[in-house]
Amino acid sequence: MEKHVLGLELPTDPRWVNIAEMNIREILVDHAYCEQKAASNAISLIIKYPERKLLVEMLTPLVAEEWSHFARVLDELHKRGLTLGPNRKDEYVDKLQTILRKGGGKDEQLVEKLLLSALIEARSCERFSLLRDHIDDTVLAEFYGGLFESEARHHSTYVQMACQFAPAEVVRARLDELAAAEAEIIAPRDPLPRMHS
Repeated sequence: MEKHVLGLELPTDPRWVNIAEMNIREILVDHAYCEQKAASNAISLIIKYPERKLLVEMLTPLVAEEWSHFARVLDELHKRGLTLGPNRKDEYVDKLQTILRKGGGKDEQLVEKLLLSALIEARSCERFSLLRDHIDDTVLAEFYGGLFESEARHHSTYVQMACQFAPAEVVRARLDELAAAEAEIIAPRDPLPRMHS
C-alpha cells in the first residue's frame, strides 16, 4: 500500500476539506481541544516516567509548544467572534487506544504510547496541510501552514523517543502496524468537521 504523509496508510477523504471549510467554528473548537489534549498527554508521560531523563527533556518544550498552539487557536476563534464551546468525545483516539498492546514491560508500554502519539500527530499534520493548501480563507490557510512544520516535528520527536526504548526496526515495524490499524478506523467513517474524523 502506498505511504502518505508521515507514514499514514490512508489519505484523508477528499470531502473532508469542504466539510471543514463549511464548519470552521467546529474545526477550530475541535482543534483547540486537540492541542489541549496533546499538551496533557505529554504532561502525563512526564508524570508517569519521570526517571526517563531524555523523555522529560524532549517532552517539556513540546508541552509548551502544544499549549501555545491552544492559545493561538483560541485567538483565531476570538478574531472571528467565536467562543470555545464544549469539548466532544474523541472517538478516533478512543478507537486507537484499543489497538495498543497490553502487558509487556514498562518500556514496551511506553513505546506503545509514544507511537500512538506519533500517529495522532501525523494525522493532524496531514489535515493541517490540507487546510493550508485547499481552503479559500487565506488567513486560516496561512495559520495552518504555520502549524504544519511543528506537527511534523512533534511526530518525529515521538518516534525518536520510541527508538530510545526499542530498536529502530522494531519501532518502525510497530508504527507501520499502527498506521494500518488507523487506516481501518478512518476508512469506513464519513468525514466530520473534526481534526481526526
